[in-house]
Amino acid sequence: MFSQRYCLIRFYLFEFEQNVRNSAGRYIQNIQPGDKTKRDFHFDIHLPNLIKMKILKQVLGTDVAEDELVVSLARMLENLRKEVYASHVFPNTTNGFEALIAWVKRVTEPSLCTRFVMEATGVYHEKFAYFLADQDLEVSIVLPNKISNYFKSLEVKTTTDRTASEAIALFGLDRQLDIWHKPKTVFKRLRQLCRERNQLVDERTIVKNQLHAECSEVEPLTNSIKRMEKRIVILVKQEAEVKKEIAEMVSKDKQVSDSVKLITTIPGVSLITAATVLAETNGFELIRNRRQLTSYAGLDVREKQSGTSVKGKPRISKRGNRYLRKCLYMPALCAVRFNRQSKELYTRLVSKHGIKMKASVAVQRKLLELMYTLYKTNTPYDPEHTSHKKEEVALKQ
Repeated sequence: MFSQRYCLIRFYLFEFEQNVRNSAGRYIQNIQPGDKTKRDFHFDIHLPNLIKMKILKQVLGTDVAEDELVVSLARMLENLRKEVYASHVFPNTTNGFEALIAWVKRVTEPSLCTRFVMEATGVYHEKFAYFLADQDLEVSIVLPNKISNYFKSLEVKTTTDRTASEAIALFGLDRQLDIWHKPKTVFKRLRQLCRERNQLVDERTIVKNQLHAECSEVEPLTNSIKRMEKRIVILVKQEAEVKKEIAEMVSKDKQVSDSVKLITTIPGVSLITAATVLAETNGFELIRNRRQLTSYAGLDVREKQSGTSVKGKPRISKRGNRYLRKCLYMPALCAVRFNRQSKELYTRLVSKHGIKMKASVAVQRKLLELMYTLYKTNTPYDPEHTSHKKEEVALKQ
């Protein structure tokens, strides 16, 4: 009993010190040039109230950089008051992760689970997220644009790594975030291979354009043309190698192989497209409905309208996974030629507004939703599904 009280005393003394530091830091950060700083300043800290107040939720917000992790701890008290009470900086290494976990255990309420929230910053956050998942800790990864919009709503005049981590921690307190899980190894490797192939195709297109420009010159350089042609041959060979690795990886996993076979029953959808969609969505693991899927791909429609003066054109948001949108472009063009339903949708939309690209995007969205439906229902594509459904309804009536 004495040891528990001693630990609590240390815990609350540490909290008191951190609150004093954070209050002073916020006071200094909010001082602007020309402000009078001689006015009275006091700390709104009452240690007895902290001891009696029950903690409902505690979150660690992490601003991830290449070399370091800037973290802030925030909590929600039983009066629904939110406060940031501790901050620290750790190296973005395994030793830094272990030191961070030890620090969190020392300064948080041990009886309450701590949620680790971070934003998706390229690939720099992945090592930390995988480490936390291996420790069976709750992790949530948030898109950067959500954190950015939330940060704008806070009355913060200074933007630093520390204030960013504080905003992430407060965001975790305000929102009910989904728990992030490690993707399956096969999906992670497929994603790496599909993105590598995408980069090779883009690079080959660039070199082909350069070759065309060089050949169209008044006095083209023969040696430059030969080097470009050799580079194109190398890129074609590497792309073939990557496609072969993708096919082998798909065939080795029975579940992924069966899913790819179902999705490729859709006219215009190839193995590469099916593998890319499954890899980028982690097998539709966190997708709950078709609306969320289209939003994740950035194919959801965004409209701005207010009164009679503001009426913008509806556009897709493009705030999503660009690899999904890119891999659906060519399948949509093929589906318009060889799939009757897609062709009817495309023709109807083009005749309505005359914009072919807009109709093509609608076909892409339908294809993505169709892939999700086939995956969830575990049924192959049926081109006469709509007519069968109408017949069933007519028979019931």
